[in-house]
Amino acid sequence: MAAPPEWTLQGRLIPLCLLWAALWETGAGLMRYSVPEEIDKGSFVGNIAKDLGLEAPVLVQRGVRIVSRGRTQLFALHPRSGSLVTAGRIDREELCAQSARCLVNFNILMEDTLNIYSVEVEITDINDNAPRFGVDELEVKISELTTAGFRIPLKTAHDADVGKNGLQKYQLNPNDHFSLDVQSGVDGNKFPELVLEQALDREEETTHHLVLTALDGGDPVLSGTSRIRVVVLDANDNAPLFTQPEYHVSVPEDKPIGTRILTVTATDVDEGYNAQVAYFQEKSPDETTEVFELKSTSGEITLTRRLDYEDAKFHEIDIEARDGPGLLTRAKVIVTVLDVNDNAPEFYMTSVSSSVPEDSPPGTVIALFNVHDRDSGQNALITCSLPDNLPFKLERSVDNYHRLVTTRALDREQFSSYNITVTARDGGDPSLSTKAHVWLQVADINDNPPAFPQASYSAYIPENNLRGASIFALMAQDPDSEDNAHVTYSLTEDSVQGAPLSSYISINTDIGVLYALCSFDYEQFRELQLWVTAMDSGKPPLSSNVSLRLFILDQNDNVPEILYPTLPTDGSTGVELAPRSAEPGYLVTKVVAVDRDSGQNAWLSYRLLKASEPGLFSVGLHTGEVHTARALLDRDALKQSLVVAVQDHGQPPLSATVTLTVAIADSIPDVLADLGSLESPANPEDSDLTLYLVVALASVSCIFLAFVIVLLAVRLRRWHTSRLLQASAGGLAGLPASHFVGMDGVQAFLQTYSHEVSLTADSRKSHLIFPQPNYADTLISQDSCEKREFLSNPQSLLEDKGAEPFSQF
Repeated sequence: MAAPPEWTLQGRLIPLCLLWAALWETGAGLMRYSVPEEIDKGSFVGNIAKDLGLEAPVLVQRGVRIVSRGRTQLFALHPRSGSLVTAGRIDREELCAQSARCLVNFNILMEDTLNIYSVEVEITDINDNAPRFGVDELEVKISELTTAGFRIPLKTAHDADVGKNGLQKYQLNPNDHFSLDVQSGVDGNKFPELVLEQALDREEETTHHLVLTALDGGDPVLSGTSRIRVVVLDANDNAPLFTQPEYHVSVPEDKPIGTRILTVTATDVDEGYNAQVAYFQEKSPDETTEVFELKSTSGEITLTRRLDYEDAKFHEIDIEARDGPGLLTRAKVIVTVLDVNDNAPEFYMTSVSSSVPEDSPPGTVIALFNVHDRDSGQNALITCSLPDNLPFKLERSVDNYHRLVTTRALDREQFSSYNITVTARDGGDPSLSTKAHVWLQVADINDNPPAFPQASYSAYIPENNLRGASIFALMAQDPDSEDNAHVTYSLTEDSVQGAPLSSYISINTDIGVLYALCSFDYEQFRELQLWVTAMDSGKPPLSSNVSLRLFILDQNDNVPEILYPTLPTDGSTGVELAPRSAEPGYLVTKVVAVDRDSGQNAWLSYRLLKASEPGLFSVGLHTGEVHTARALLDRDALKQSLVVAVQDHGQPPLSATVTLTVAIADSIPDVLADLGSLESPANPEDSDLTLYLVVALASVSCIFLAFVIVLLAVRLRRWHTSRLLQASAGGLAGLPASHFVGMDGVQAFLQTYSHEVSLTADSRKSHLIFPQPNYADTLISQDSCEKREFLSNPQSLLEDKGAEPFSQF
């Protein structure tokens, strides 16, 4: 067999390639080119930049690239020239086998606009394959009785090339007995036949050696040879005959291995051994012989491998029927493969975005993909769909390309990501489908301010708290993510009682916890109103405010304050009068106290802690009023000492005490007379001093009564007679106090004052306390009491040696 020549032919093919590339054609987005096979890598195919109407440098800027469906890339784009060049060796026979035209289709993608352009390149054949026989040597047996003109079919040669480069003719070496006749089939194939030109004589020559040469029409011509060994036999002069020269059968591609698809039959009119027919399958360079098996005895053709419509739509089987001596006849079996829906659609993702901002406008392209089904007809009709209720849709483009685009604005706070399932379903029965998943992350933008769960807050802190104590914790939620959701807290500047708010309260900017910077005093202020601002870290930042009312809770930190009776400035004890004729329940005086605390801490109760005469007086639990518990007796001491305790209801409770001195007498002179008789002077000097003091006290009393009468005269106006004044002045010392009770208006005036007398047996220490208003029945503040003290502060008139000192705790 002749070997193929060196590829010096390529130098002559390149100008031809340029000529073919110039014949490209565009129509409805399709560009056509032509290129011969087996040219060098990088050979020019066509000017893509020119055909697209673009300059070569623009192709790189616009991201122009080749996309194809899962096959080896045969072509490439030259980045500088914008030309379409070969990416490697191209073998037409490997791509298209014996097809008359070999077309390679792919697409050009322009990434900036996502436009698709279809390209079709025809691969033209060159004479790179020599004809080849299935066997190197063929043995033919022929009877010596065979007459001239007898024809013996020979093995055909196969040339992988097509057209004029394919098999064109056969030649037989010169000899005396045989000639070569070539028959043409309906499909244009040539079949060589060996023709007996003259009778054979086995005794003269038992074997004839011939050489059959197959030639193609290429330039240069390539050839292949097969040796023929003719064995001369006796008497077998009839070859088997098939019932038909060509068999046709259609087989679905899903038939299992071992299925019988056809039985061929050949008969031989000879008898005996010469009529025994055996069937054989001719070997061919393609894979047909590996797909089918021909049983030599029965003529049954069975499947040895699964059929695949997508690999080959039909198969040609060359079969022979040979009798016992070796005469044979040939027939052809054409097997048409029927398509079944055995291929699901296939996805080829061209461009996919993994993230998209949530403010992207409707129509934003998320993905560009191609869907292909290897089946044909209705089985290859593909429909793509998306699940309902998704903000996306599919837009169909050319060559089964689809765009996945948005239909509305996205909201990351509602859905932060989408797992988009694209379903491609073919039109077969039953239908097959394939799902592709596109994971899309929605990128956040700062479109949500921080939000507090409540419109306002209230917090409580007890007074006397520790500095730095945690008061309250606020938390604002921001549905954004990362920096857009990072919240910081601050206080709105304000002032409290002239001081900045920041001197009282601070806030942790990261976690929103408020801290006390000072110890609060409920008695100073009871609540604070402040505003807290929550701000995120987005660009630009967003914020929101919330109000917080901070209430100071009262603690029992103030002891009750006794307003009445007040403590004299010299430390002596005042005296309250109780007439001896007082009935049980007589109001002697009233202890008045207040507590600066509030609530239960300011709820006061009074009790008699100590009394010089137990059972004589009682104190109202809630009023502080001192009443006589029984009638006064003559044996009761003139001076009674009472210790009254005032206690609040805090935890723990705080209390204060006051000592009251009650003088049992009807009037001040009675008090002085009774006190004067309590003890005789210890010595003459003391007696004289006591006398002086008694005289002074009487004088002061007279002056007081005169002052009262003057006030009465001014009040009544009609009593301005000198006689009344002289009589009052002359008899003041001798009249008892009870004589004034019957006068209109005087009793009411006298009842507004109390006479406090403090006397002791030691007259040197006796004092007189001038009259002062009695507020026993009215609860007033200390300030108001100070404003109404139009008389001098009370001074002790008499101090008992055994009297209890005034105390408060």
